[in-house]
Amino acid sequence: MKSLIVYSSQSGHTKKLAEAVYETLPEGKEIVPVEEAPDPQGYDFVAVGFWLKGGNPDPKTGEYLKKMAGINLFLFATHGAKAGSDHAKKAMETAAALAEGAKIVGSFDCQGEVNAGLLEKVKARPNPPAWIGDADTAIGHPDEADLTAIKEKITRVLAA
Repeated sequence: MKSLIVYSSQSGHTKKLAEAVYETLPEGKEIVPVEEAPDPQGYDFVAVGFWLKGGNPDPKTGEYLKKMAGINLFLFATHGAKAGSDHAKKAMETAAALAEGAKIVGSFDCQGEVNAGLLEKVKARPNPPAWIGDADTAIGHPDEADLTAIKEKITRVLAA
């Protein structure tokens, strides 16, 4: 199986998840940042990881997802909101919509610790986003439990 893992990571959190996916996949795999990502056509499995900007996949990943027609695609993301929150679900739905024509074989999201400087700026806004209330619980994430969970999810996807 020829696999590709593509990720976008500002603080290294999404990269940690990408590396966990890489460790779990069988031989015949590549891992690259989105800026260096090749054409996904010709791969049997592609996993794309991203961080959220304004509740959506970051812009570089958003553009890359548009190339996924006909691809078996696994989506993963880190964010300040609680895992499985409406904020995270909307972002995954947006990512899936950007990947029009892809076969979404699975997804995973977890919290990623928000940069302290960014957190201060967001908290100071007159109308901070709803996820800001979850940001304190994101400290230390992704943790070992998150990394184990994504590995288990990938293992289940591959077995299906």
